[in-house]
Amino acid sequence: MSRTVIVVLDGFGIGAMPDAGALRPGDITADTCGHVLDGCRELTGRPLRLPGLGALGLGVVHPHPDLAPATPLPVSVGRAALGYPGADTFAGHQTMMGADFSRVTVARLADHLPEVTAALKAAGHAVSPLGGRPLLVVDDAVLVHDNLEADPGINWNASARLEDMSFEGVLAIARTVRTVAPVARVIAVGGHADGPLTGFVRDGDGGTVGLDTPATGFYRNGGLEVRHLGAELDHTRQLPDLAARAGVPVTLVGKAADILACDAAERRPAVVTAEVVASTLDAVRGAGRDALVVANVQETDLAGHQQDTARFGRVLEEADAGLFELIGLLDAPGDRLIVTGDHGNDPTIGHAYHTREYVPLLIHRPGASGTEIRPDAPTLADVGATAAAFLGLDARGLANGSARR
Repeated sequence: MSRTVIVVLDGFGIGAMPDAGALRPGDITADTCGHVLDGCRELTGRPLRLPGLGALGLGVVHPHPDLAPATPLPVSVGRAALGYPGADTFAGHQTMMGADFSRVTVARLADHLPEVTAALKAAGHAVSPLGGRPLLVVDDAVLVHDNLEADPGINWNASARLEDMSFEGVLAIARTVRTVAPVARVIAVGGHADGPLTGFVRDGDGGTVGLDTPATGFYRNGGLEVRHLGAELDHTRQLPDLAARAGVPVTLVGKAADILACDAAERRPAVVTAEVVASTLDAVRGAGRDALVVANVQETDLAGHQQDTARFGRVLEEADAGLFELIGLLDAPGDRLIVTGDHGNDPTIGHAYHTREYVPLLIHRPGASGTEIRPDAPTLADVGATAAAFLGLDARGLANGSARR
């Protein structure tokens, strides 16, 4: 029997992966953890207070003067490579839960215009390029374009003003694009803009072209509707569904409630870190001897996108207080607390995109002894497989990953 809790510190990387500089050479110096620690000490004159992460062994796997170099707790520590292309929250969480993203690629819309155009025309839509640029105007209302808010080639969008087309219409077009898209997500977006969307088109990095969504006013004008259409996955071969079918109660907290599939799960969506922490603690306190809780702390990632080192540090301290309390709650032999990330988001790197970094893999193991330092996991899918093993489930039921007991 096991209460197993996975806490994902969104965007919390601990150093660049070897291929981190392939898109942006400067990213090879990315180190979200180290740079936030250094930056916050410089800004405040004191180290960040992270006793929970220190007790879980973060300073063992990422040595730093402001982190405890050792811990008396029974922990297993290491790093995990991402195991999917790019650096993306959706792909990271799906991989972490045991999905195989080997067929998902990073791709510009420009390289797939013929097949996307053909699929849309076959579905009865009028399609034309916008002024000869590599994005499409569909039914004189919807722009199909590269997503400029994530790394180039990670996601595509289908965007429209709701005055021009209903969100159901936008979603239908996005679903058609999804049938031929090789990328992790196709995102349907409808909202109220400050003017015609064609006036907000701009060039992005890596040869992408798309809508500058923040500039449109969608995020501030109210009425925004968004639907994320992920790459086709067999969700029955992911951890939440595997656990639920075995009779293990599943709770998804924070952004995990929005992006993970499991019909039987209790969902507790939240963005504010205090709410995520409170819901996670409440789920653990109310759990029986078997339970799976997956929680996402999103505000770390938001601080990275804002390039706000001070905010990143404040959110880390708030999340850490919750982790410290979880360590005390999960104290029975068989209980497990797994703390990890889904990618990096270094707020000091000079851009607002995710960074391709290793993430920590910290496991509190009541009933064990000492600190075990593990070799790098090749994929985040090992997180889901390891949690499955802790729950007494056969990790071979997942599409990807190997258990690390």
